[in-house]
Amino acid sequence: MRPGKMIIYNLFPLLAGKFTEWKSHLERASTMGFNWIFVNPVQRTGASGSLYSIADYFGLNPFFVDEKSRKGAADQLRDTIRVAERFGLRMMTDLVLNHCAVDSELLKKHPAWFAWEGKGKVAHPFAMQDGEKVVWYDLAKFDYRNSSDKEGLFRYALEVVEYLVKLGFKGMRCDAAYQAPRSFWERLIAETKERHPDVLFLAETLGSPSDLTRATASAGFDYIFNSSKWWDFTSPWLLEQYALTREMAPSISFPETHDTERLYEELGGNIDGMKQRYLFSALFSAGVMMPIGFEFGFRKRLHVANTKPSDWERAGVDLRSFIARVNGIKTANSIFQEDAPVSVLSHGNPNVLLLWKASIRTEQESLLILNKDINGKQNFYAESLQKFLQAGAPAVDISPEYPLDYIPQPFSYDLRPGQGIVLAAARDRFPEDVQL
Repeated sequence: MRPGKMIIYNLFPLLAGKFTEWKSHLERASTMGFNWIFVNPVQRTGASGSLYSIADYFGLNPFFVDEKSRKGAADQLRDTIRVAERFGLRMMTDLVLNHCAVDSELLKKHPAWFAWEGKGKVAHPFAMQDGEKVVWYDLAKFDYRNSSDKEGLFRYALEVVEYLVKLGFKGMRCDAAYQAPRSFWERLIAETKERHPDVLFLAETLGSPSDLTRATASAGFDYIFNSSKWWDFTSPWLLEQYALTREMAPSISFPETHDTERLYEELGGNIDGMKQRYLFSALFSAGVMMPIGFEFGFRKRLHVANTKPSDWERAGVDLRSFIARVNGIKTANSIFQEDAPVSVLSHGNPNVLLLWKASIRTEQESLLILNKDINGKQNFYAESLQKFLQAGAPAVDISPEYPLDYIPQPFSYDLRPGQGIVLAAARDRFPEDVQL
């Protein structure tokens, strides 16, 4: 069964504030055409204060609790999730099972669940960044492969999922999913879906080797995240990665995340570049995710421990209507809700990306003509755009900005900086394709 379209707004809770203060953000996301809300961990943290350093998996972070409310923490969150549902939004959260806070009571109660580097020295997760080893000393690494109590650790993980589902979450973004064995995820996903068939699992696999990403994707995940943010619109690596996992699990693109620098800051305040990247992210993959503040050109990077509501910016940028139009294109055209075959097509101007995509579920095809240059105009010329399509029917311009009433032949167009033209067409249906 298809999990349905995924147009995700990342409500970063440290910026959004208390549960009772989320309504305006949820309403704004809904008006922009998002249908999912992803919220980073809301469980009680360890001493570091990092959202991803969870000390108590069955307690909520007091930072998000409105002390003026007569309701307890869990009921405040459930009420907020019900508000989201009234806006047509389903909510997912982070499932952080590869590590916990180093000061969690779990280390004392269940030492067999953890990896140890020596007597009394728990192993910390790490990553290589720019050739240097970065160690997270506030985290303790679970040991799913060699634990002497694998069943106890698994049952605990299943209880964590059950707790989050009972709060109202319908999706789990599995943080650093590749760090746990495929067999663990297969069982966890299968047993959860036996009880809750509508709960989705998304694998965060960024930074893992392609073969490990492929193995993780095949564990039953509904979606994985891809690396299209870093694509230069030219190198072959993105399409190669996309092809490796496309038939195992559809993917989700993003123009930025809570782990990256703000795109508006990276681009030096170039709005055309912001539009270009969101358009590409939304149409390239089955799903798209955008963090809170992108629509307003926020420049300050989100921080998993230090961000606070007072960091809300007044940047003087408003991309809401553009984002809503792009999300509308994605919603109205199923070809943009799947990881379908794609190709970069050759033409005369290397500064323009011509991306072809063909649905495997419908008769739709699309062409994306995207100006790679966010600072200047670029001309695109083709004697006939129809030669790039298999469709017999003429292409229709469904672009979010400056759509053309008709497609001239030959086609010559001066693309504005970063501009994208989105064309859609339908292939002919043969009698044997018709379902009676």
